[in-house]
Formats: sequence, C-alpha cells, structure tokens
Amino acid sequence: MRCKNYVLGGALALLSAAAMTASAADWIGTWGASPLPPTPAAGPRPGTPSFANQTIRQVVRVSAGGTRVRVRFTNEYGTKPLRIGAASIALADPTGAVADGATKPLLFSGQPTALIPPGAPLLSDPVDLAVPALSNLSISLYVPEDTGPCTCHQVGMQTGFVSDSGDFTAKTFTPKQTIQSRAFVSEVDVQSPRAAKVVVVLGDSISDGVGSTLDANRRWPDLLAQRLNASKSTAAWGVVNEGISGNRILNDGAGQSALARLDRDVLSVPGVAYVIIFEGVNDLGMSWGHPTGPAADFFKSLMPPNKATTEEMTAGYRQLIARLHARGIKVLGATIAPYEGAAYYSEEGEAIRQALNTWIRTDKAFDGVLDFDAALRDPAKPTQIAAPLHAGDHLHGSDAGYQAVARSINLALFK
Repeated sequence: MRCKNYVLGGALALLSAAAMTASAADWIGTWGASPLPPTPAAGPRPGTPSFANQTIRQVVRVSAGGTRVRVRFTNEYGTKPLRIGAASIALADPTGAVADGATKPLLFSGQPTALIPPGAPLLSDPVDLAVPALSNLSISLYVPEDTGPCTCHQVGMQTGFVSDSGDFTAKTFTPKQTIQSRAFVSEVDVQSPRAAKVVVVLGDSISDGVGSTLDANRRWPDLLAQRLNASKSTAAWGVVNEGISGNRILNDGAGQSALARLDRDVLSVPGVAYVIIFEGVNDLGMSWGHPTGPAADFFKSLMPPNKATTEEMTAGYRQLIARLHARGIKVLGATIAPYEGAAYYSEEGEAIRQALNTWIRTDKAFDGVLDFDAALRDPAKPTQIAAPLHAGDHLHGSDAGYQAVARSINLALFK
C-alpha cells in the first residue's frame, strides 16, 4: 500500500510539473529591443541620454496578441541601481495617444515601485489587458532619481516622449524632449489563450529597420509579423526583433557579438521556437573595408585585430546553430545582402560574402534558408542592392526593400 502511495504521489507530482510547464508556455514574447551599453557622443551622434525625476513614454507595436501582458525593464548596463518610481501601460492608437482612463499601473511583486540592481533585468507583474495582435502599447516609466547613462536600444525607429520634472505615468504631458532610442525597456510578453510560437530575429541594422520610415513599423520583422498574423496557421505567433545596428557575429563593438548575446537576447524569450539569423555584413565590412571620409576613424576603431574569414564565419554560424538546436529551436539562415557602394565595401569582403551565401544555401547546416540576397540584389549588378530597394546608402533597405525581404520569406517554413 505504501508503494502505491509513492507511485500515486509521484504521478501527481509529474502532473503538477506538467501543468506548471503548460502555464509557463502560455507566455510568449511579442516585442523586443536588445539592450546596449552607453556610448559617448561622437561627431554628429549624441551620447546615451540620462534621466532624473522624469517620465519616459514609449510606444511599441506588438506582434502577437493576448489576454495579459508584462514588461521586461532593464538596467543591464547600469553602474548603479535603477529606481522605478512608477510605471504604467495602455493600449494606444497608431499615433501613441491613449484614451482617458485606459492606463493601467504596472506593479512589481505587488508594489508600485522597484529597484533594479546594476546588470539586471526586471519583469513587471502581469496585467489583465486584452491586447489585439499588431496593436500599439504605450509604456510609461517614471524615474525619480538620476539614472546615469541609460541602458537603451539606440535605434528605436520610433519617437519616445520625455516629460519635464514629475510623475506623469497616469496622465498626459507636454514633452520636454523626444528620443528615438528605447530606454530601459527590452521586451513585452503576452499570455496567449491560443497555441502560439515565437520567431526571434537575430540581426543587425537591416533588421533594426535603419532606412525605414520613422514611427511607421516598416522594418521587415514587423512586416513578417503582419504576414504571419494573416495566415490561419500562424495567426497567434509572435515576432521578436533582436536586431542591433552595427552588430557582428564574431566581434563586440555595437553591443556584444551575436555569439555573446545569444542567451540573453534569444534563449530567454518565452515561446521561442524559430530563430532567423541575418548577420554577417558588418563582420565583412569592418574586417575588409577601406573607409574614407568623416567616418573613417570611427570605422577603423571598430576593425577587429583578426579579420573575419569564411572559415571563422561558418564556424560562428555553426556555434549559434548548435546552441539553438540544443534547446530544440529551429534555425533559419538568411543570405547576406549585397553591399557594393556602402562605405565599407571591398572586393575582399565581397568574395567572402559570395562564399558564405553559397554555404548558407547548400550546406544544410540550417533548418531552412531565407534568400534575402536574391530578394534585394540588382539583376543587372548583383553585388549591389537594386536602387529602389535601398535607402540611399547601398546598405540598408528602404520601405520597399523591407517589403521585398518580408515577401520573400516562405511561410511554409513555420509549422
């Protein structure tokens, strides 16, 4: 009899664990922005901002919808604790405007305030809020003390609003300034009542949306989210964009390398089932480019001591794939887009790009291939992006270019 009780107890424990796992799996990532360390001002580029006794209001366009929501705040590059005096969330219209009475407070272990240690993220408590797919959320954060240079995502491609002194998390305010970085916010999750998965994009500035229209959500991951939402089999899926402008596979510089940030930016996202890797052009440009002009010194400061080779790059891709496969995550490899005409283009880098794209297409190391090179290149000059599809710098997409990238993705890869 005692033995039977042990068996029954063990079975109940397993059922309880399974129920907890199922509950945890309900949370999925619906939006993201990779944290970056502060940077000083350099030429026309401003330094990372600081805030004190101010409210920061930011608008994010989610991918998947859900019945509850939580926000991941970040002080991961802070050198001192970050005090949150208050925070709130609300559904917003496309301009970021919030209806009267729609704002809900965000709590932290049941309290309206929190202290985030340096080097740490912090999840808010869940909030009951019906969030439609592809809708806008307004997130407000009041910081009562001097934050020091913020843990920000520098290229937000979305206008944020900063108040004069005071807590405006529950009311409207006239902005003292606007920003286009993501300050102290790195992820939004929703609890979905439907079976859903998440696609995480591990990328650089082309995924970050440089070249697209400000405040219009025309980055190619945004457009992929729209396509997935319109398909019956993937309508509940999330897309989390972890692109960092200037990011590389092998070397730090613009944030940590893809190899270094994989655990934080990808494996920590709830519900991740697919990862699209679209990186490599910065490794080639920073290794083999011959920059001239006003930005030459900046480019030279980022050049690695060991130049990226085909062998080192494929080894880097294989490391990412192996670590993702170990978690049961499928990995889609995107070919590197053309970049002749860009400031750091070189024939040496182009030769490696061609070799890497051949490897991506034919080696079968990835679970699937997205041919962004074919989607963007000029048929008359395949080493360049077609003129209507780049933003004028021969490197980043225009709105039309990002549309072409999103349309080129075979949705049958997502099951």
